[in-house]
Amino acid sequence: MFKPSLFACALLASAGTAQANDDLAAIRQEIAEMKAGYEARIAALEARLKQAEPHPAATETRHAAGPDRANAAGFNPEVSLILSGEYARRDGRPERAITGFMPAGDSHGGERGFNLRHTELVVGADVDPQFRGYAAFDLADAALEEAWFESMALGEGFSLKGGRFFSGLGYLNERHPHAWDFADTPLMYQALFGERFRQDGLQLKWLAPTETYLALGLEAGSGGNLAGADGPVGAWSGFAKIGGDIDASQSWRAGLAYLSARPKARAGHWEDANGDEVTSVFTGDSRAWIADFVWKWAPQGRAKERNLTLQAEYFQRDEKGALACGGAGTLCAAEPSDRHGSRQSGWYAQGVYQFMPRWRTGLRYERLDSGTLDFGANNAVLDRPDYNPDKYSLMLDYSPSEFSRIRLQFARDRSMQGIGENQITLQYVMSLGAHGAHLF
Repeated sequence: MFKPSLFACALLASAGTAQANDDLAAIRQEIAEMKAGYEARIAALEARLKQAEPHPAATETRHAAGPDRANAAGFNPEVSLILSGEYARRDGRPERAITGFMPAGDSHGGERGFNLRHTELVVGADVDPQFRGYAAFDLADAALEEAWFESMALGEGFSLKGGRFFSGLGYLNERHPHAWDFADTPLMYQALFGERFRQDGLQLKWLAPTETYLALGLEAGSGGNLAGADGPVGAWSGFAKIGGDIDASQSWRAGLAYLSARPKARAGHWEDANGDEVTSVFTGDSRAWIADFVWKWAPQGRAKERNLTLQAEYFQRDEKGALACGGAGTLCAAEPSDRHGSRQSGWYAQGVYQFMPRWRTGLRYERLDSGTLDFGANNAVLDRPDYNPDKYSLMLDYSPSEFSRIRLQFARDRSMQGIGENQITLQYVMSLGAHGAHLF
């Protein structure tokens, strides 16, 4: 028996199937048209690229004839000029030294009045897809600060750096002065390196493919400013750094490093029992451990408005070797060379708070422990000061933009025994040209 309702349902189902088939066909047609369009665009781009590439014969001809003037004109390195200077109000002293610590390389920051400091010309560029090059020139002292290459395609998280570079140990050592939070380096770095540790050598670094930041590094080189008067010596260091985000507002990083060097004829000076200055020359082994920690806060990551950074580093250094001495004092002449040993340590801690856009303030306290000094047979001759140098600094700076900064700093320096010095520094830092991102 014929039922109209069933017949109507069949018609509707047939119509729905036909409509669905039409829709699918339309979608397939649209996909095919899009695919054809993209293939045509890709083919056109490949044709343009082929036209732009020089013919091999033409390339060989240019190389035989001389430099490629077209490519030379296209070389566009990143160039920046860092203008930095200051007015420093300090006591007039012919010489500054940290009591109880043998000098370790050249140091800066003792100049008075108006002076240029850390004015640098920086040039960097990709050499090719495999390497990148970088050089920094200290214009104020007419010196080559850094000149290195770095690989970019070793793979598996590895990179290789070679040339003259600031070591990756510690937190502050790699940072250029225009990125410092204070006008000078902590006493810790001055006691260890004079200012920072730099050497000619190689650095191999590995960055782990993990969500948590983990980097390991090994360095070997000439010893740089730890070497002494007799030229380059062997030095090597290793470091490990780990860090990550706590939440949207907080992040942290910690590091541990080890440094071993063999200074040869590193100059120093002490006082003998009569108060006369005795010059010294140290040759032996120097080993140091450095630990660092940094915590940063910015509300929901918006560091431009407000942010806080807490930072601290600690070191311990052991040295053993021969200490030759002489000079105006006669007490040391009877024993011109004897075994020398020392174990010393120190640390600093600082906090920098940006309380509103462009304005920051910071406080840093630092302290050294002169530890144990053993002059062997000369213990009764040379003065071994029982003194722990310290210093605190307060700064306020204003940055009209990321390219300029004006800083006022007050410091109470007690690094020299029996002397408490008030230091006032007014500093400017201006950056012209390319301005790369700062390290964490």
